[in-house]
Amino acid sequence: MHIITRKRLLEFSKKHPDSEEPLDRWYRIVKQSNYKSFAELRKTFPTVDQVGSFTVFNIGGNKYRLIAYIVFSTKRVYIRNILTHPEYDKGKWKE
Repeated sequence: MHIITRKRLLEFSKKHPDSEEPLDRWYRIVKQSNYKSFAELRKTFPTVDQVGSFTVFNIGGNKYRLIAYIVFSTKRVYIRNILTHPEYDKGKWKE
């Protein structure tokens, strides 16, 4: 899968150093994969959720949320946002 853009992962991990390792692990797994559907993605990430047109990953033991838009047909993952759990709960990312 082609992840757009890793820069967001790196910027977030600078603000939240404990997120660096789990975000890097997520990045490596997704980059090396070739998912054809959400169901296939869920085999690797059982806690992933579909919220509207976005895919929400639990990162770092549910401490962080990675929100992405995935186009399975073109193998692209667009990172929309990475949030702490409290930021995610506010729901402003849906706007």
